[in-house]
Order: sequence, then C-alpha cells, then structure tokens
Amino acid sequence: MNNNDTTAVLSPIAEQAEETETSSQPAIALSEQDGRPKTTDRATSGTEKAAPEKKRSGRIPEPKRFKIFCGSSNRPLAEEICKFVGVPLGETRLQRFSDGEVQFQLLENVRGADVFLVQPTCFPVDQHLVELLIMMDALKRASAGRITVVIPYYGYARQDRKDRPRVAITSKLVADLLTTAGANRALLVDLHAAQIQGFFNIPVDHLFASPVLVSYFRELNLPNLTVVSPDAGGVERARFFAKKLEVPLAIVDKRRTDINVTEVMNVIGDVRGRTCLILDDIIDTAGTLVKTVDALLAEGAAKVYACATHPVLSGPAVERIAASRLEQLVVTNTIPLRDDAARLEKIKVLSIAGLLGRAIESIHMETSVSTLFN
Repeated sequence: MNNNDTTAVLSPIAEQAEETETSSQPAIALSEQDGRPKTTDRATSGTEKAAPEKKRSGRIPEPKRFKIFCGSSNRPLAEEICKFVGVPLGETRLQRFSDGEVQFQLLENVRGADVFLVQPTCFPVDQHLVELLIMMDALKRASAGRITVVIPYYGYARQDRKDRPRVAITSKLVADLLTTAGANRALLVDLHAAQIQGFFNIPVDHLFASPVLVSYFRELNLPNLTVVSPDAGGVERARFFAKKLEVPLAIVDKRRTDINVTEVMNVIGDVRGRTCLILDDIIDTAGTLVKTVDALLAEGAAKVYACATHPVLSGPAVERIAASRLEQLVVTNTIPLRDDAARLEKIKVLSIAGLLGRAIESIHMETSVSTLFN
C-alpha cells in the first residue's frame, strides 16, 4: 500500500459488526407535513424510540492525575520522592545523538495529568537545563494537564542583577525559558536571592531546607552553639536559623584591602569558647568557607561546623574542605555529590525528599505549602 493511501481496511470482524449495525438501524420515512426525514423503529411499528443516553465515564483514576518524571541530573532524589509519596517514577527514554544532541520520549500517557518534573540544573548546568526544556516541550505536546518544574537547585541564580556594566541577568533569562517551554508553575529550594521569584510570570513555591538542617543540629545538641553568617547577604537566613535553634548570631564581614582582592574576615559577635555553625545556601569552591573557619578559630571559637543546602563543590572544593579545620559540613541532596566528595567523612548528606514530597502533595491537592516552612 502506498504511504499516501489513507483508505481504511476493515478486518472480517469489523465488517461483520458494521453489517450488523446497518441492519439494526431504524427505517427512515418522510414526514407528510414538511417532507423531513422521520425516524421510526421497526420493532415498535411506527412508535418513536428515544436515543439511548450516553454513559458518562467514571472518576479519573488518581495515578493518571498525578505523575512524576525526572531527567538525568539527580535520579536518586526523584526515586526517593516517588517512594515517599507512593507514586511510581514515570517511564521515559532519554538518549543523545553522537554530537550530544538530546532526544527525549515519554513512554506513558500524560494527557490531562498533573505532572511534576524533577530536575536540578546542576553541573553540567547547560546540559541539564536543555534537558529540562526538552522534557517540558514533550510534556506540553503530549497534552499534560499541568506541568510543575521541581528544581531543587536553580542554576544561574547568582546572576540576578547588573552588578557590572554590560552583563546578562541570567536568572531572569532561565525563568523566561522555563515559562516559554511550558511550565505552569515552579517548585524551588533555597534560591540564592529571594527576588528571583519575581522573575517568573507563573506561580512559584519557594521552599527552604532549614527545617531539615535545624532538626539535624537540634538532635546533635552542640554545646554553646552560635550560628554564623559568612557574609552580610546571608544574615536573614542565619537569623531565622538561630531563632529556631534559640542560639546567638554572629556575622563575618568580608573587606577587600588591595588590588589582589585579599579579603579580611572581621567577626562581628563574641565567639570565644563557643561552637560555631556557619550557614550558607551554596558552597562552590569552598574558598570563603575555609577563610571563615580560620577567622572564627582565630577569634577563639572552640569548634566550627558548617551547613549548606546546595553542595556545588566545584574545582578545589573537596581538597580545601579535607585540609581545613572544619569539624563537619552538612549538606542536602539537592545536588548529587561528586565521587571524591561522597568519600570524604567530613561531609554529611541529609535528604530533602520528604520535604519535596509533601510540597508536591500539597500542590496537587491545592492545599497550603507554607506549613512546610516549620
């Protein structure tokens, strides 16, 4: 048969069904008044028969309404979320051509479904961001009812303003890309700057990993604890943390002194003989972290711990942490650890799968997400 031939071919069973249906159709006669077709039923000898009422479909099953998919950036986290909420991870096929081009296919029906797409845009950031855009396009073209992007780590968040001439505001650009690709809402965790929420023209739920981290350090019960913000920009985050733990707050003020950008760490607050906990949202190369540890110990701190939501840990970060006098670094699994970081005993990973799972359930059920902040 020619590929352009659209003639339908019926099987013998289909032909028999068609013949039976034709023989059971009512006879058609013309009305004497206006000449229009008049339907009569053969079995009732001229008595009109009402058309059978069309049966309504039953309630849409819950699995069809609520689906979770993921990309390649952090599949273990997505699987843990699915285990928490009791929903199987959606089946997909993600492949690459020899030149690196992404090819993505959904292997199950999503028509009308409430879909959550888990994909932190961590290293390699560009690759995982493009994956996310392509996956959303596939969901949109497959007629998903609503697409919520779950981005535990939002890449390009550190470029949120024009701090120098002729630079891009990439966090706004990424927000526009996500919306254009088909996102109906976004679920984000510990943005580097809270105003990034305003870059989106869709609803944004901004979660904080603080409840998970606070619970860990409350159980650890460190003596004479003081929470420390490594810079002025993180004071609000550190103040909230200190309030929850009911401990004092200290701030490390960084000052540039020469053309080589040497930073002098000035500790604001008494940390002598106290256990210090440095709080940050991102640890990248760990340069600031190690300098802050040295500054606190020089001021008389007894021990220094640190915690952060996003363990980017790029470049020499792992080597710096291993060689530092830091007691322990506590992070969450928004980003999967590098192999060398996973082997380092100083690094402790906490899971936020339960936090994200409860948020996904709240979004799906249209209930409040703010209760998760506690």
